[in-house]
Amino acid sequence: MSELLYGSTRGGGGKVTASQAILKGLADDGGLFVPDSIPALPMSMKAISELSYQETALAVMKQFLTDFTEEELRSCIANAYDDKFDTAEIAPVKEAGGIYYLELFHGSTIAFKDMALSILPHLMVTAAKKNKIENEIVILTATSGDTGKAALAGFAEVPGTKIIVFYPKDGVSPIQKKQMVTQKGKNTFVVGINGNFDDAQSGVKAMFGDKELKKELNSHGYQFSSANSINIGRLVPQVVYYVYAYGKLLQKGVIADGEKINVTVPTGNFGNILAAYYAMLMGVPVGKLICASNENKVLFDFFHTGVYDKNREFILTSSPSMDILISSNLERLVYKIAGNNAGQDALFMRELSEKGSYKITEEMREALADFTGGFADEAETAEEIKTVYQQTGYVIDTHTAVASFAARKYREATKDTRKMLVASTASPYKFTRSVMEAIGGKYDEIEDFALADRLAEISGVPVPAAVEEIRTAPILHKTVCEISEMQAVVKSFLAV
Repeated sequence: MSELLYGSTRGGGGKVTASQAILKGLADDGGLFVPDSIPALPMSMKAISELSYQETALAVMKQFLTDFTEEELRSCIANAYDDKFDTAEIAPVKEAGGIYYLELFHGSTIAFKDMALSILPHLMVTAAKKNKIENEIVILTATSGDTGKAALAGFAEVPGTKIIVFYPKDGVSPIQKKQMVTQKGKNTFVVGINGNFDDAQSGVKAMFGDKELKKELNSHGYQFSSANSINIGRLVPQVVYYVYAYGKLLQKGVIADGEKINVTVPTGNFGNILAAYYAMLMGVPVGKLICASNENKVLFDFFHTGVYDKNREFILTSSPSMDILISSNLERLVYKIAGNNAGQDALFMRELSEKGSYKITEEMREALADFTGGFADEAETAEEIKTVYQQTGYVIDTHTAVASFAARKYREATKDTRKMLVASTASPYKFTRSVMEAIGGKYDEIEDFALADRLAEISGVPVPAAVEEIRTAPILHKTVCEISEMQAVVKSFLAV
């Protein structure tokens, strides 16, 4: 098989191998790494339907990560998708009310980020050896709630790495926050910032682009890499579960071989739905991709107008992992629909940086025919949780509810009867209060962990280990800083 190389969406820096792209995280010119082409699936969907999750992962990832040996990939996959997941299926598909929910929350931090962040540390350590890297790798990342904990759990005590996570101090759920600030591991650092996720993300990107800081770190034996969804080592493992889900629907007889399905994904940073698009380009039969937004509906507006405009009020919602106005991974799609035109993409990204908006061409809008946008406001999100529970007994979290509502609205509006797969991105236990109040009742006097016990009673699903272990865990990370202090905090952690 010929080697697949990666280049920047903005055209600078030449081509790199998959392992080099994983180590760098972000291209030198600030662009995102994209493969020269999207490879085809190596076998039929019928053959894939007979594979385990781990076997599907190998089949898909071999096509993208061509400078890794099969033995290296097998080892990374075996270390990632093991008993950290509470089901052997890894990502089961559950039917409720005529919708098929792809449960991506069975990993150690009960959110979909586990699917990629369980394997990224192993890919990164393998890539470092392959490229004879002697520096210690410092994972620097911003989180809107889930990436942080999943990355911390993945990199904790991994030799040759340190991880520093910034999160919006008042912009995550109580359980998300407790998961992060109780994280063990001498190489883990967690910082709350007085700002929102976009502030945290912008601060992290600025550090990645700071050449003086890079030199200073190098002189102390460190180099930055990213665990954010912009890292191609995060995106490729996400493609796997869409391939696997189609295979499972085929195996169960829900769909015929070659029958197209629609896929709805609750989306903030755009990586999760981009992975579904890549799966479609590889050959998974997908009809329509529905990009579901909460009240921060910058992506919904983009798909309906062709204008990306972040100049709007930032709204804190009950689905905080989607409270994002700068969807970093959208750049990969913009590059693709511009005909892989790096100059055009760089121009749009400059406009976004300088003016906060850009408008794509009519030709590019036509290239978005596979996508449509949907959104749910706070009342609709809560109503969807309640409706699904009352009609089916199945409990979904706030992010999944946004997608579930958008999927149903799409069906009603278009009369499209294709089978609908909804990416269920977090356990309801991660957002217990919002979920319980949506189902019905006032719980002002009850703390979150007691509420988790109530949720177990009504759902019949036991409280996950991820929640049980933080009930009484001591808080280990207490650092809070201003946006302007982020670089100083990083340097103090690293004694630079």
